[in-house]
Amino acid sequence: MQNMPFNLPGNFYRGNLHTHSDHSDGKHPTAEVVRRYKEAGYDFLSLTDHFVETFGYPINDTREFCTDDFTTIVATELHLDKIKSGVIWHVLAVGLPVDFEPPKEGETIHQLSQRAADAGAFIGLCHPSWHGLTLEDARELKCAHSVEIYNHGSQVEINRGEDVPFWDQMLNEGHRVSGYATDDAHLMTHDCFGGWMHVKSESRDPKALVEAMKAGHYYSSQGPEIYNMKIEGDQLHITCSPASNISLQGHGSKSSYEMGQGLTEATFDITKFKDDYVRATVVDENKRNAWTNPIWFN
Repeated sequence: MQNMPFNLPGNFYRGNLHTHSDHSDGKHPTAEVVRRYKEAGYDFLSLTDHFVETFGYPINDTREFCTDDFTTIVATELHLDKIKSGVIWHVLAVGLPVDFEPPKEGETIHQLSQRAADAGAFIGLCHPSWHGLTLEDARELKCAHSVEIYNHGSQVEINRGEDVPFWDQMLNEGHRVSGYATDDAHLMTHDCFGGWMHVKSESRDPKALVEAMKAGHYYSSQGPEIYNMKIEGDQLHITCSPASNISLQGHGSKSSYEMGQGLTEATFDITKFKDDYVRATVVDENKRNAWTNPIWFN
């Protein structure tokens, strides 16, 4: 089995990967964005300003804001070429060197993203529904580690922020990608503190967090907490904050669920999932979700 972070050593660190400052089209300077996330109880943050010529290909060097209890990860949002819908690509690259170079002449988005991955970055497919990313597009970006399954800004503004079904389609095709939730905050008003990751790591060091993300050692949330998930034989047991629904999803239509008020645990027989993968979703009484990454059995 792979991607089971709950029994690993370390702690869960809460963070947001997709955020913008006035280095590109965000409203606030870096220091103000960092201050707000830190005061909201986050453990880490990535400023992913748009890596385009209009803004001077910014790599926002946020290292000065790292403290003993808060980490920033150098990152950017890559743009180049167009997807099938005719819109420019949006690719998250988290964990870059500050001297990451702009696109070279003739370089494609696939080559640029691979160069970022080779430099150590976690690569994410941004907000598929917001800009019309297709499965055909996604298949072509072979270096992607993850799909943005919830984008809070896109959801509250235009109701196009939820991409769990897109993620499931990729999983059904055999792509071993994780799924992360994020804000994509620009204004820091309605578009922040709505989706995040809990990354299991032995430290808050940026490199340790990025390596944990690439390994899928995290779960994502809009509010609910998942305390533990373990497999013993053919049984999967999950414990969580109070929920109205705890469910499992696998290949195709394979699923199981338990519903009730104030659920804090559930146990499922997972025999039918064992030919591929299983993931879990926890929903609270306010319809907020938490999602584990897939556990692969083969």
